[in-house]
Amino acid sequence: MSGHSKWATTKHRKAAVDKARAKVFAKLIRQLEVAAREGGGDLSANATLRTMFEKARAASVPTDTIDRAIKRGTGELEGVHYSEVSYEGYAPGGVAVFVECLTDNRNRTGAEVRKIFTRHGGSTAEPGAVSWQFHRKGLIVLSHTFDEEKIMEVAADAGAEDLSDEDDRFVLVCAPGDVHGVSSALEAAGMAPEASELAMVASSTVPVTDEGEARRVLRMLEALDDHDDVQNVWSNFDIPDEILAVAASSAD
Repeated sequence: MSGHSKWATTKHRKAAVDKARAKVFAKLIRQLEVAAREGGGDLSANATLRTMFEKARAASVPTDTIDRAIKRGTGELEGVHYSEVSYEGYAPGGVAVFVECLTDNRNRTGAEVRKIFTRHGGSTAEPGAVSWQFHRKGLIVLSHTFDEEKIMEVAADAGAEDLSDEDDRFVLVCAPGDVHGVSSALEAAGMAPEASELAMVASSTVPVTDEGEARRVLRMLEALDDHDDVQNVWSNFDIPDEILAVAASSAD
């Protein structure tokens, strides 16, 4: 297993700048509700719900809040009906962007997401224009203190597809349904993951080597991610580390 994924920069940057804890909680709660509505409230039988549960617990969402969200999803408690909707488009420089939302008003959300694209120099695209460049995968993050060969041995036996070295962490890629199995195998081997999630991984990347353009790309992605209805923003930019560091600090 070898190769390099570009997901970590965007996702970990998001975690570093997203200081509004209540907003993080709200997004996770929506994801729990939808996962429970679509696959039932049994964690052992609903892999998506189990992943969302683990993600919510890792973010310190209270257990009773998680339980209520699941019950709203299964219909045991009343709640707002959220529907999933995605939007596709391009950031400056032709960077592909895939936006996943949960909303109770598709018309409002669509108009607001399109406005963000336009305001930041991007453009929306027809369904399918961008999504074909991304594939749903499970991602598991491990500390760099673990032995790479041991990670590969345990993870491969459990179903992992790929391992990349992201400078200060290892990132495993697996099928969405294998996240729990791979994570459990690693934990049993004394290598508990730092985090795991479902992601849209780009099959190819777009290089962005101009600092100004990199700043515009990051600002647009941050604006999208800051929208209440937006759950995830996936992109395929490839910004060199030295440019990313400068552009990221000036984009805040």
